[in-house]
Amino acid sequence: MSLYQEYLNEIEDRKGEGLHPKPIDSGELLTEIIAQIKDTEHKYREGSLNFFVYNTLPGTTSAAAVKAQFLKEIILGEESVKEISPELAFEYLSHMKGGPSVEALIDLALADDAAIASAAADVLKTQVFLYEADMDRLSDAYKAGNAIATDILESYAKAEFFTKLPEIEEKIEVVTYIAGEGDISTDLLSPGNQAHSRADRELHGKCMISPEAQQEIVELKEKHPDAKVMLIAEKGTMGVGSSRMSGVNNVALWAGKQASPYVPFINIAPVVAGTNGISPIFLTTVGVTGGIGIDLKNWVKKVDAEGNTVLDANGDPVLEEAYSVATGTVLTIDTKAKKLYNGDTELADVSDSFDPQKVEFMKAGGSYAVVFGKKLQTFAAETLGVDAPQVYAPSKEISIENQGLTAVEKIFNNNAVGVASETPLHAGSDVRVKVNIVGSQDTTGPMTAQELEAMAASVISPIVDGAYQSGCHTASVWDNKAKANIPKLMSFMNKFGLITARDPKGVYLPMTDVIHKVLNDITIDDRAIIIGGDSHTRMSKGVAFGADSGTVALALATGEAAMPIPDSVKVTFKGNMKSHMDFRDVVHATQAQMLKQFGGENVFQGRIIEVHIGTLLADQAFTFTDWTAEMKAKASICISTDDTLIESLELAKSRIQIMIDKGMENEAKTLHGLIALADKRIAGIKSGEQPALAPDNNAKYYAEVTVDLDEIAEPMVADPDVNNDDVSKRYTHDVIRPVSFYNEKPVDLGFVGSCMVHKGDIQIIAQMLRNIESKQGSVSFKAPLVVAAPTYNIVDELKAEGDWEILAKYAGFEFDDSNPKNAARTSYENILYLERPGCNLCMGNQEKAAPGDTVIATSTRLFQGRVVADSAEKKGESLLGSTPLVVLSTILGRFPTMDEYLSAVDGIDLTSFVPPAEEMTAEPELIAVSAN
Repeated sequence: MSLYQEYLNEIEDRKGEGLHPKPIDSGELLTEIIAQIKDTEHKYREGSLNFFVYNTLPGTTSAAAVKAQFLKEIILGEESVKEISPELAFEYLSHMKGGPSVEALIDLALADDAAIASAAADVLKTQVFLYEADMDRLSDAYKAGNAIATDILESYAKAEFFTKLPEIEEKIEVVTYIAGEGDISTDLLSPGNQAHSRADRELHGKCMISPEAQQEIVELKEKHPDAKVMLIAEKGTMGVGSSRMSGVNNVALWAGKQASPYVPFINIAPVVAGTNGISPIFLTTVGVTGGIGIDLKNWVKKVDAEGNTVLDANGDPVLEEAYSVATGTVLTIDTKAKKLYNGDTELADVSDSFDPQKVEFMKAGGSYAVVFGKKLQTFAAETLGVDAPQVYAPSKEISIENQGLTAVEKIFNNNAVGVASETPLHAGSDVRVKVNIVGSQDTTGPMTAQELEAMAASVISPIVDGAYQSGCHTASVWDNKAKANIPKLMSFMNKFGLITARDPKGVYLPMTDVIHKVLNDITIDDRAIIIGGDSHTRMSKGVAFGADSGTVALALATGEAAMPIPDSVKVTFKGNMKSHMDFRDVVHATQAQMLKQFGGENVFQGRIIEVHIGTLLADQAFTFTDWTAEMKAKASICISTDDTLIESLELAKSRIQIMIDKGMENEAKTLHGLIALADKRIAGIKSGEQPALAPDNNAKYYAEVTVDLDEIAEPMVADPDVNNDDVSKRYTHDVIRPVSFYNEKPVDLGFVGSCMVHKGDIQIIAQMLRNIESKQGSVSFKAPLVVAAPTYNIVDELKAEGDWEILAKYAGFEFDDSNPKNAARTSYENILYLERPGCNLCMGNQEKAAPGDTVIATSTRLFQGRVVADSAEKKGESLLGSTPLVVLSTILGRFPTMDEYLSAVDGIDLTSFVPPAEEMTAEPELIAVSAN
């Protein structure tokens, strides 16, 4: 059967699902299609022509290479298609982004035919996705005296590819659609259990919110054809939890506009809003598509006659509606005045949505075009030996005299690129920075690969120290969906230059370690900047930002990112941690005490949490930094002592060496390079030349939070509060309660795993089992306990040290890599399950609890439907707590009393933590800012 016939069969199958033909990325298939176009009598010629023009993916796909070559042949007169004139062929090439299309255009521009060369040059002047090989060709031609090359470079130096674009509309009419009340997780826009379909944009789009919501959006568009649909998080924040590009893609698919008439299902320019704005990582993703994110502030705190905030019975602020955004309300965004109006009535100032950088993204159709455009302009100006005119908005550079630097300010200054200021920059500055470490995870990875193809990137930037493609999000079940997606992904990323969890060549065994744990190991510099395709990319060394698949692709391709330097909130500790408390309890108490100290205001939201952790190793400190995603912080930084940082780096080196020993090293010797960098960093600490990162003693913070360890007397539980009468207060991570609140509440399932646990957590389980066995003779479970160690290293170490033996003894299931599960569980027995290292239940894309269950877990996710869905009779609850609390709850089948808890952990060495005895700050010093 021909490839084309197979494609037609697939089209018929998709019709049954209400789907259009899948976009073509195969060069072999497109070659068949072109042959049918050339045959004027072919029965499939008309369809083939339509697929060629409107259904072929651009960029560096093999199909794009075939398409570009055929269009080039038409332009040269070597092929003739009556429906495709040379002018149309140039038009089609102009929409193909880069890679093969730019190569073809440069071929034509530098050829002998003057008319063709001039036409090709006109198209090239509109393109921005050029790489070093393309630039070198133009540079060489210019130096050889080629007039066309000179003309192109002069256009690039003026950035005409940007200046000649139309300005954004002055008035944008929107019609509101309330997507949900309260914080809206990206799980609502792109559910985790549909992760396998993310690369199939049309198919994945059908999972957004609900079919009913999708129909309502369509009806709003039909009723208001001149307005954009604005999706709203009423009384909440839009896009919390994950950085998911697929969430923005889905919103754009239903409520945006098509990026190119020749590329299906790639839409841009969505409008999203929230009463409390947009989560920082989601806002970055909105910028990738040139969209608009608005902080509505349409609900405000009620105040009494004295100006004091009115509180409800639970001590939470009472909110009043400042103005209505009920579904179907037509509003106007004035992009010049930067105001939101209902008719002539001004509702809100939306200046933050239209700063110069965001407006540039909107004008250019997305942030990628701006990043590549700036690079291209700089190259052209340097090649011509001229000064590049100021076309793009100048980067905001804020330098405050006699003010020290926070930790994040030091890191940004250390990695800044293209800065004009000769003095260090402070928060609020907008900076391009070098990215040291990049992580791609496996459920967003297929989209990252698509983004790399779309921006015509073929190899990782040489300035990136290391990059890793994980296999953790699909670790639980090696099902047909995983088998179809993951090997293809690993092959692509391996070829691109990443260290990959699975070896496309089959030399080493799969490593499904949780991505954040691997990135925490391969980050060997406390001054590093890390970009990772997951909101929990929050290292305890350096500063890490969770990002969408597109931003990850950009970091891989360019080795850079651009963002404002965030404000910081300083977190310190006082008092003494009780021996029966786990560090997870400290983490939850930090959230609760912060909200109490600031009258319910989350001062962490959108900012850096600079936690002065002192002596906790990177593995243990990660428990805190990981949770900061749920605190809605932009990122987190750990301040460690010199000795602790050295010990953490030595541990990281040993784990990188294990990766090398397993055969995971690549041709570029990335892992060896990381060990060398670690050795250099350790030497700098020991010599005193470069001590561990610390803020200046005169740094300025947005706020300072002091956590009183003496107040933490009971295990602390993060509760989704599923039955709260105010729906906006459910699933927020802000409800933190002591275990005594639950008063023997039944538990249906327990889960110890995800990125929130480390080796010590699994050791705690072993110790608890031994204790109970010694007291009762054996251990039995009244609720299922699922345990997934975050890494294979931990499993190997536990086996070597003897702890795995007691776990295996009481396990009713133990993972077997030689025979992995091929189907997800639909029910659980009251036994201990030792699952494969990876994310497991926390992801919700493979394994899930039974609908309506009450789950107690160490994971990070308490979102509705993530770990557990609702049943017809009962709402599913994912309550979050410490490892000993989870284990004891499953043994009892209910939450324990404090007496039961104290007895169970007696004599067990829980994560001990002592606050630093001294201020962990440094004397201010002059920091040279890079001007590269």
